[in-house]
Amino acid sequence: MVKTCIIKNIIPILPSDDTHTNNGAELQFYGRVRGEENGEAIIAIDYEYYKGMAEKELQKLGENTMHKFSISKLDCIHRVGKISVGESSLRVAIWSKHRQGALDAMDWFISQMKKDVPIWKVAILKDGSRIPSTCSQC
Repeated sequence: MVKTCIIKNIIPILPSDDTHTNNGAELQFYGRVRGEENGEAIIAIDYEYYKGMAEKELQKLGENTMHKFSISKLDCIHRVGKISVGESSLRVAIWSKHRQGALDAMDWFISQMKKDVPIWKVAILKDGSRIPSTCSQC
């Protein structure tokens, strides 16, 4: 079951869910804004997105991940707007019977999200200037 795959301005803390009695793995990933982009110190990342399409693609990706891997639940929130250094911009939680299914699904989900979901990031430097993110691993 894909609970949510949504775009939001905040990421609430997700407490461990003890109702998953048939799952041996609960994997939570938080993506955070680093203090450097393309070798330059930054104060924030401004995430922009194609409204409507990004939400649909993120939800579709969550459903595809559920079908591709042996996982029982996936929850994802991606923030948009200006996110300061150190803050979370992404949270993905996956539950599965075994850890390997959750680990494989998480890696694939995040890689595909960066390819398929129309969310772009622009780094904001200390002087206020903006540079596009070109990090291939981010």
